[in-house]
Amino acid sequence: MSTDFEVAVPRLADAEELARVHVQAWREAYAELLPQHFYDDAARESRQAMWSGLLLREDAGERFRVARREGRIVGLVAYGPAADHQGHPPERDEQLYALYVLSSCYGHGVGQALLDQALGERPAQLWVAKDNARARRFYEKNGFTADGTEHVDQDLDGLVEIRMVR
Repeated sequence: MSTDFEVAVPRLADAEELARVHVQAWREAYAELLPQHFYDDAARESRQAMWSGLLLREDAGERFRVARREGRIVGLVAYGPAADHQGHPPERDEQLYALYVLSSCYGHGVGQALLDQALGERPAQLWVAKDNARARRFYEKNGFTADGTEHVDQDLDGLVEIRMVR
């Protein structure tokens, strides 16, 4: 397992690169699950606006981390207080909102380092695509189990998500 990367707090200047990595990681993770419009230029522009806004928040340093390899972002994590998810009240106090790593870094410990920085071993919850077997195995390895709650996300063209908790 290689550790040729560092985990850091992102800067506002990272918003464009974060958007690019976010959309690319979605393409690599969900290509079989979501249509092409989730990965196009409009999606990248939307993600850039989202990241610009998020990184302006006072608590950005407490909610986001990036993994950098040779100065380039290769992964990201977003976490914080758990919230209602489309009608499903939280089961834990903390939530993992996003964890994405470029496929070129799969198996290099990037995802694990980001998860460890975000949550350590604390109890938390997350939502994951039911059919994303790779992600589910990763979370199971880290002590998360599906709690039986499913949600069909109409914002994601009917993608079925499951809640996992530890």
